[in-house]
Amino acid sequence: MSDGALTVLDGSHLRAVDLSLPDSDVTLTGGHVLDLADSKASSSLFGLSLPEGLKSSALKRINVQADDDVFRQAELDRHQALKLAGDYIAAIANELKDDPIVISILDGNTIRLFLEDEDDFAMLAENLFTDLDTEDVGKLNKSVIRGALVHMGVEMGVPPVSEFPPLSDILTKHEAYGEEELGQAQFAALLQPILQELAEALAKKNVVFIQNIKIVNGSKLRKLLADEKQLRDVVEKISQGKKDDLGSAEVIRTYLEKNGLELGLPPSKGNEPVAILYDLVFAELEEDKSAPTGEDKFGNLVKKILEKLAEQLEGNPIFHDTEQ
Repeated sequence: MSDGALTVLDGSHLRAVDLSLPDSDVTLTGGHVLDLADSKASSSLFGLSLPEGLKSSALKRINVQADDDVFRQAELDRHQALKLAGDYIAAIANELKDDPIVISILDGNTIRLFLEDEDDFAMLAENLFTDLDTEDVGKLNKSVIRGALVHMGVEMGVPPVSEFPPLSDILTKHEAYGEEELGQAQFAALLQPILQELAEALAKKNVVFIQNIKIVNGSKLRKLLADEKQLRDVVEKISQGKKDDLGSAEVIRTYLEKNGLELGLPPSKGNEPVAILYDLVFAELEEDKSAPTGEDKFGNLVKKILEKLAEQLEGNPIFHDTEQ
C-alpha cells in the first residue's frame, strides 16, 4: 500500500479477527476481554489506536457502560469471554459501517519515490525552497527545514512531528551541523538525508493518520427513516417552509440543502457531487408517475425523497472535508 493513499475503514477489515483467548489457566475478567478485543481490532485496522468515541459507541451497542467497574472486574468463563469479545468486535465493525473512518498509512513509500528520481527530488526541493523564501532573498535559515516538512505534509508521506517522535530526533541531528544560512543547493543537500532517514524510520514503524474526512453513505438517513417520531418531526420542520408560490418538491429541496447535515446528508455549499445527487433524485421524482397520495401527501413525499437519497448514497457515498 502506498502511503498518503486514502484507506476507508468500514468494518470489513474486522471480519477475520482472531478471537482466540489466552491459555485456559488465565483468569478472564470483563475488562481483560475488552482490552484484548481492542488490541485485536487495532491490529486488524493497521495498528490504529481506536478512538474513544468509537469504543464507547460500540460498548453501548452491547449494553455495556465504559466506566462500569463491576462489569470490568467480573470474572468470565471461556464461553462468556468468547461471546463478549465477538459481540464487541462486531459492534465496532457495525459502528464503522455506519460511520467509516478514513486513514492514510505512512510507510515511507512516497518519500522513497521522490528520492529515487533525481528530477522529481530536484523539483520538490526547488518548490519547497521557493515557497519558504517568502522575502525572495535566495537564502533560508536552517531552522525552516522543519517548516519544509510541515509543508510537504501527510499527502506527500510526511507525518506531523507530534505523531512521529523519531522525526524530531532526525531533524535535531541534522540541524546541529553545517551553515546556518542555506542557499537552494545547500537546502536540497540538507533535505535529502533527512527524507532518507525518515523513509527508513517509517518503513520500520508505519504511522496511521486519521484524515479529517467524513463519508456520508446514507446510514444516518436510514436510521431517521426507521424512527417514525423523528421522521414526523423532520416533516413538520420542512412543512413550515411551505409557501403558495413554491411547489412541495422545491420546498423540500431548499430545506435539505440548508439543513441536510443534521439529517445525515453531506453539506451542499460548494460541493458539486451533492448538487449532482439532488439533481438526480429530484429529476427521478419528476419522472416517477407513482407520486405520493393520501391524507399525508407532503409527509409521504418527504419520506420518498429521503429514501431515494439514502439509496443513492449507499451505492455512491460522498466524501467531504470536515474542516471546511
